[in-house]
Amino acid sequence: MPVRSAGAPRTELIADAALALLAERGMRGLTHRAVDEAAGLPQGSTSNYARTRLALLEAAVRRQAEREAEVLNPAGMPHPAAGREQLATGLALALHQYLTGDHRQLLVSRYELAMEATRRPELRAFYDAAGAQFREPLESLLRAAGSAAPERHTLSLVAWCDGLMFSCVAGSYHAAAPTEEELRSSVGELLRGMLDG
Repeated sequence: MPVRSAGAPRTELIADAALALLAERGMRGLTHRAVDEAAGLPQGSTSNYARTRLALLEAAVRRQAEREAEVLNPAGMPHPAAGREQLATGLALALHQYLTGDHRQLLVSRYELAMEATRRPELRAFYDAAGAQFREPLESLLRAAGSAAPERHTLSLVAWCDGLMFSCVAGSYHAAAPTEEELRSSVGELLRGMLDG
């Protein structure tokens, strides 16, 4: 995953470098010194910004959520009044963007952070709070689309999307991403099954 523009604020540059390292080297490759090198900053810059490993991980989680919001912005989804087809189209587009180009590496860094959060309760709370910003708007969308059980349907939709992305990035379907049309058909089937059942 490329480190973002050097013209970005230093805090953003450090967090982007941390995400790139997580995707390329895993959790063991994430050190303050490695972030300085990847970001092209003088030694000690990352330590000045994030003194501890936990602070660096929290910065990475925060930046991960910001970067993911650029791809999947629930506020940018079609209004449910536009119909389920439009909702399926919006979700398929977001999924396709995730599964192509640099966004694939962003998913790998997310998986690294998710696994680390299972071992660090202090990071877990931070990670969960970042994830809530995606779940809550999606639940509102499903409620407005006519869901009789929006909380349960949100879990089903998120689990399906997460499973699909994992399979296509790190699992047995990693060789080729589904087309946007294939994703639209699959999301449409899922929405029909949930909302018409």
